[in-house]
Amino acid sequence: MKITAAERGAPVVNCFGSMFTLNARCPPRGVQLQHTGAPDLDHLYSAAIKPIVQGEPAFFERRRVPISAPSTARSFHAFIRDIVPVASLIRSPSVLEVNPSVPAKTVPEFIAYAKANPGKLTMASSGIGTPSHVFGELFKFMTGVNLVHVPYRGAAPAVTDLLAGQVQVFFDPMPNSMGYIRAGKLRPLAITTATRSEALPDVPTVSEFVPGYEASFWFGVGAPKATPADIVDKLNKEVNAALDDPKMKARLADLGGTVLLGSPADFGKHIAEETEKWAKVIRAANIKPE
Repeated sequence: MKITAAERGAPVVNCFGSMFTLNARCPPRGVQLQHTGAPDLDHLYSAAIKPIVQGEPAFFERRRVPISAPSTARSFHAFIRDIVPVASLIRSPSVLEVNPSVPAKTVPEFIAYAKANPGKLTMASSGIGTPSHVFGELFKFMTGVNLVHVPYRGAAPAVTDLLAGQVQVFFDPMPNSMGYIRAGKLRPLAITTATRSEALPDVPTVSEFVPGYEASFWFGVGAPKATPADIVDKLNKEVNAALDDPKMKARLADLGGTVLLGSPADFGKHIAEETEKWAKVIRAANIKPE
């Protein structure tokens, strides 16, 4: 798939294999793209398609940008201020999963077991302020359970200890979980999106038992505020056309993802709603950046 810079005709992206958001600083012969997703308190993960010069291949750079200084709030608001929404891409759930030693086989059973054993169950996360952390904090807040948070440096060591029974529960991104779930090494209790996933159709949603619960990874496309409106509209149409391809939809569905088609205004509304939602969770849980 190609996205073309409307006024230049130069290729901007010559492959669409990763989830990213577009951040165009419009260098002389190309457009720089940047990835944005939420929620993540401790870092913004960004990915840039570097300026593409005629005849040069596109390449993908992923970088991790700390937002903890001078303050998380000011840094994130600067991000909101400086970026214009272009297009949403996909939504993907996490799986509320437990080690098979946990006797609960459903969300109601898990809530009852946790309440009968307050402070005795440990909840792994990929780190303080990461999606797995705030997804769990939202669950704790809405159900009243007392789970002890154990932050790890990434999902891999968290899953390793979950498999070993060192921790009992983890809100794990679905692509990380599929192999272990299908092998029976981890027990899925529910997925975190509002609707069931085609990848795990027999696994209920958390909201079927905890009304109003919803938590998901989402990815989209943003550009600097100065980007001309016609370029924003062109990028939006190209991204939506690529996402509407049946093969793309099928591939994302295999990974548990759902395509999010929409206008720049739709994506802007989504960003605002998610920012407000997760800010409340972060404040309620008194989460501080490391």
